[in-house]
Amino acid sequence: QVQLVESGGGLVQAGGSTRLSCAASGRTFSTYIMGWFRQAPGKEREIVAAIDWSGSSTYYTDSVKGRFTIARDNAKNPVYLQMNSLKPEDTAVYYCAAGPRLRVGVPPTALHEYNYWGQGTQVTVSS
Repeated sequence: QVQLVESGGGLVQAGGSTRLSCAASGRTFSTYIMGWFRQAPGKEREIVAAIDWSGSSTYYTDSVKGRFTIARDNAKNPVYLQMNSLKPEDTAVYYCAAGPRLRVGVPPTALHEYNYWGQGTQVTVSS
């Protein structure tokens, strides 16, 4: 059974930092594009960041540029999301997802491009 499991969420003060990790089982995701998405209450799920399988190309949504960093370690967990200078508006459930295999260049941003999803981890930023 293919599983992606997020960890690292929790309660963080505004201006603080936290790191999310995504562990995979049942399949090797080293050749997959990996992405982080989030969904705030009452809002649609949106992409936060994504990284191609080689790690050389990344995408960030405008609201997190300069604050969040996506990285991958194909030998261990497939993807991390370092979140700095957190704001209350970053409060959401964060999901790890795996997208197309072996695609290079700027990763896709559409949800339907991602076929495997984790259950999500809550990140709450207090003001």
